[in-house]
Amino acid sequence: MAASGSTGSATEPPGLETQRREIDNLTQNQQLRAGDSWYLLDKRWYDQWLEYVDTGDQNSSSYPGKIDNTELFEDLDSYHLKERLVENEDFVLVPAEAWHKLLLWYDMMDDQPALERKVIDLPSTVKVEVYPVEIHLCLFSNLENTVTAQFSRTDKIYALQQHIRQQFSLSETSECRLWMRNTDTSSERLRNLNMTVLDACLSSGMTVIMEIRNADGTWPTSRPQIMRNSADEDTYRGLPGVCGLTNLGNTCFMNSALQCLSNTPPLTEYFLKSLYLDELNFSNPLGMKGEIAEAYADVIKQMWSGRHFSVVPRVFKTKVGHFASQFLGYQQHDSQELLSFLLDGLHEDLNRVKKKEYIELRDADGRPDQEVAEEAWRNHLRRNDSVIVDTFHGLFKSTLVCPECRKVSVTFDPFCYLSVPLPVSKERVMEVFFVSLDPMAKPTQYRLIVPKAGRVFDLCAALAQATNVPPNQMAVADVFNHRFYKIYRPDESLSCILDRDDIFVYELSSGSLDQDTEEVFLAIYMRERSHYRDYGSGSNSYGTSLFGHPLLMSVPRTQCTREDLYELLLKRLARYVRPLDPSEEVEEEEEDEDGGDEEVELYKAQTNGVSDGASDCADEGEEDSEEAGPSKKEEDAQESTPIEENNSGHSEASPNSEGDARADEESSSSEQDRGSSTEEGQSASGSTDTNSQDATDGDQGAGAEHSGREAEENDEEEDGEGAASCIQANKRPPGRRRYVERRKKALFTIQTVNSNGTTERGMTDTGGSLSLSSQTYVAIDWDPDMKKKYYNENEAEKYIKHQSMDVPHQQNVVQLQECIELFTTVETLEEENPWYCPMCKKHQLATKKLDLWSLPEVLIIHLKRFSYTKYSREKLDTIVDFPLRSLDFSDFLLKKTSNSAEPPCTYDLISVSNHYGGLRDGHYTSYARNKDNGQWYYFDDSKVTYAREEQIVTNAAYLLFYQRQDKIRQPTVPPPVPSSTHPVNHITAQTPEDVDGASSCVSMETD
Repeated sequence: MAASGSTGSATEPPGLETQRREIDNLTQNQQLRAGDSWYLLDKRWYDQWLEYVDTGDQNSSSYPGKIDNTELFEDLDSYHLKERLVENEDFVLVPAEAWHKLLLWYDMMDDQPALERKVIDLPSTVKVEVYPVEIHLCLFSNLENTVTAQFSRTDKIYALQQHIRQQFSLSETSECRLWMRNTDTSSERLRNLNMTVLDACLSSGMTVIMEIRNADGTWPTSRPQIMRNSADEDTYRGLPGVCGLTNLGNTCFMNSALQCLSNTPPLTEYFLKSLYLDELNFSNPLGMKGEIAEAYADVIKQMWSGRHFSVVPRVFKTKVGHFASQFLGYQQHDSQELLSFLLDGLHEDLNRVKKKEYIELRDADGRPDQEVAEEAWRNHLRRNDSVIVDTFHGLFKSTLVCPECRKVSVTFDPFCYLSVPLPVSKERVMEVFFVSLDPMAKPTQYRLIVPKAGRVFDLCAALAQATNVPPNQMAVADVFNHRFYKIYRPDESLSCILDRDDIFVYELSSGSLDQDTEEVFLAIYMRERSHYRDYGSGSNSYGTSLFGHPLLMSVPRTQCTREDLYELLLKRLARYVRPLDPSEEVEEEEEDEDGGDEEVELYKAQTNGVSDGASDCADEGEEDSEEAGPSKKEEDAQESTPIEENNSGHSEASPNSEGDARADEESSSSEQDRGSSTEEGQSASGSTDTNSQDATDGDQGAGAEHSGREAEENDEEEDGEGAASCIQANKRPPGRRRYVERRKKALFTIQTVNSNGTTERGMTDTGGSLSLSSQTYVAIDWDPDMKKKYYNENEAEKYIKHQSMDVPHQQNVVQLQECIELFTTVETLEEENPWYCPMCKKHQLATKKLDLWSLPEVLIIHLKRFSYTKYSREKLDTIVDFPLRSLDFSDFLLKKTSNSAEPPCTYDLISVSNHYGGLRDGHYTSYARNKDNGQWYYFDDSKVTYAREEQIVTNAAYLLFYQRQDKIRQPTVPPPVPSSTHPVNHITAQTPEDVDGASSCVSMETD
């Protein structure tokens, strides 16, 4: 008895001997091959069948009956195979052909499934997979509703995806992704649908979750931060593609490049149609395992969903930094470098060539260009075939000529973008402010033409022609924030000076900064003291703040006395500093008391060790003279300048060191004593409290340390007779010395400071002169009330524009075609990059020429604005005039020898990446034409505005994207009408001021 199936009638089987022979031949000679099917048979039934055929009697009682695998199942409801079954003890495996013969002869028990199992090729063996992997399947939207299915370890993940679609009735067009749940809290993406269940490490009992992409392009499991322009996020509907990108911190370079690529129609449509899913290359060692392509696809789908005002590309930024460490963090970068990495990464992630073969490149060796070019392109496609190659790759011809043997080497190489040089001018325009020696002359602004590779001396020479001042009597400095950022030497390169720097050129009385003369060069800052002492900084000195414009002066060392320096500065500032009226030039009388060494130390602690002393305990004759009041003649003879603790008038009166030391010591009276003595001084001089306080504050000079130190050294040297004269003159008991100081009121005080104008350092007094280095920074300190009364800020800020400033600055304008011609010009290789000549058997500085052979559908032109040489670094702000339509490359393409039809070579502009700023910093934006409505937009990070075509050509254009005219699709949506009252999608019309960056300017008023 046999049957063809569980429900069919049995067919007459062959003889028992024939059955045994046929089954033995199939089971003994069959090799395990991956993918073949084998079947499980209950061992008891199989043994009974063997006994039956061995008897040779078809009517034997050992007839096995229908195939029965009941003992192999846990239950007859689910027909789930029992665990830990052992081959040849519980079951036997027979090949498919043997199974079908037995089924035909004996039929099978009703409703029992056939236990078909696949042969799988494991890393170490080939075996029949008795126990498939049982996986739970569900949707992310409903994790409770799960179904269980069995899959072979060799099944592809794609099979799981299709099974889920069928089980949950999902559309084939809905984009999804799979997650493998490892634990209750962690899951892992199943990226590669062509990976097997075994390679994906899926095991029985695990759960696979399917996630469906939202309508706005986001994923439910990783919904990014979205910036909306509407309170109701779900109701926003905008034009697809008109979407900003949030700046994550110096990521404008990335946003600009992404906007340009987003508005490249063939690439964007490729991702929007999800064609990339079938071409993800997970095995390419040069790729990023498909992660860059997926991250880019997520950004594009969000931007083109029409449901976001601005997208935060944080996940994309993280992926880029992971695979390109130079983009880690939030430093400033180049949009062209990011674009280059991104195009290369997308190409490798989407490369259709799974295994690249080795191809040996051949030289032309005299063969026709057409033949060599076709061979080069075929070889390129054998290793590189992707949507990036289809869209952006072209071919150029490279010709090298050896200068010695004249060997000509011709190769054809693919390119992704053209980096074209800009014509470099040998001259540059600089604007400077010239400060004359004439104190009444206002600074004059000049516009000069200087050599681009010149030195600071060349700048001075150009200015000398306009001012008739010898170049060696000029000092050049960069002024920033009221101080000298840098003082340049004559031999320094002009490339160190940026166009935005505020350059001041000062006329000197004689010599230059590099000449070793008897001149002292003073860098002079203007400072304003606060009304209150700064106790919080650990001292009790007055706080100061810089203001105005600094000065550079050369002063003979012989005139470095305190009196002379004060008078020189007073004359130098005469234009905007009002001198004292004759009625105000009354001497101040100030009485100081000294309560001994303890009170001296107390005063030093109160004033940060700066004494107020300019009062010398002079001889009695002068004391008597002062008490009686000096005549006008004597007053004029006493030039008093409160630079330091010592007043210069008293220095002249008491030039001996002992008298100076004594005066320094005795002038360090307590603040209380100075207050009481000041009352008498005020009554004698008629000064107000403010002026008296100013005179007292002015005693904090740069020579405080020296005078205090000198007082300590000379304290023991004072003889009793000198001390007695002081006591007698002041009519005080021996324990308290008191004397009267008379001095001329001063407008300001002087301090030596560091180059920042902050740290105070002592001035050394040697015989009435100041011990200064060849270049010293000096601060003129103003009391706020004195500054308000005598310093004219409006006048100080005025300057004159020279007639050279009236001449319009003609910015260089070059045509894009000129740049392309430079790209195809013959050049000689640099020494760092020689060519190995196969004929000469050595490296040669050959001549090289590049020619365009074929152009891609989308042509990217990189304008090389950043120039780096051995000697200089600069950004070229030349305006490149590029056409928005009909850029014709027919004159630049090499003529083909064949008569085959060539694609047109006329292009239209579709997007521009802009860079504003210089080498140190800057900002990237972009213009782009929307593929759906043909409208131009200006993308500035998260801000999107309408743009007019006349705004696009600027000196900031950095990357140009052109598309071939025959591939441009006509707009499918009518262009919007910009309105100032009802902006479309909250987009406002852009003005030229929005584009042009604010230029840095000097805070001065034009006269």
